Amino acid sequence: MGKLTGKVAVVTGASKGIGASIAEHLAAEGASVVVDYATSKSGADDVVRHITAKGGKAIAVQADVSKPKDITRLFAETKAAYGKLDILVNNAGVYEFAPLESVTADHFHKLFDLNVLGLLLTTKEAVKLMNGEGSVLNISSIVGPMPVGSGSVYSATKAAVDALTVSLSKELGPRKIRVNSLNPGMVETEGFHSAGLDESDIRKTVESQTPLGRIAKPEDIARAAVFFSSDDAGWVTGQSLIVAGGYTH
Repeated sequence: MGKLTGKVAVVTGASKGIGASIAEHLAAEGASVVVDYATSKSGADDVVRHITAKGGKAIAVQADVSKPKDITRLFAETKAAYGKLDILVNNAGVYEFAPLESVTADHFHKLFDLNVLGLLLTTKEAVKLMNGEGSVLNISSIVGPMPVGSGSVYSATKAAVDALTVSLSKELGPRKIRVNSLNPGMVETEGFHSAGLDESDIRKTVESQTPLGRIAKPEDIARAAVFFSSDDAGWVTGQSLIVAGGYTH
């Protein structure tokens, strides 16, 4: 018996990186998982194959959670497949830095529409399927509590995620729905490599300032997600946990 046996989980943005690892770890603990993806069907199908090859249960559903109609369909398909929902992991997000002189209204709305509004609307639909106890876990970022230069809009979206985590925990607590957030630091994902950061000075600087001496791997974040999604965290809500190996800059 896994920690999540009998539970149903939706993980948004789960075709790669942190989301894929979270989906796989939740499934390994017994959850039936909905692997949401916006564009990468092949990536989502790969995650489902990895899960089912190990005896787990998963389906892939296409839904861009910056679009309300897609959100509605995501949970309609979740209900059709599994009949309920216990766990929502709001992982989908867009990561984009820009110095002040490059900030535009389009940049602002692109980030806020997905990272903040999309997260809120996804949660709004998800809780309709949660009967009794449930868990909402928002994947935020260390740059929410520790903003960085040239990241004003992105940092603002993640600070907003941490704020709404606390607000929603108070609103949904009476319904026995817990709401928490994880704030990862630098994580070695596909996007990290495609951005050319693998051998970068930024990586070396972060690792030199991290007490545990390295950046995170997706599974480091996924293991924390399992904790927050399980009954082990049954008395934990409204919390934002920094998962960054001790990095504090």
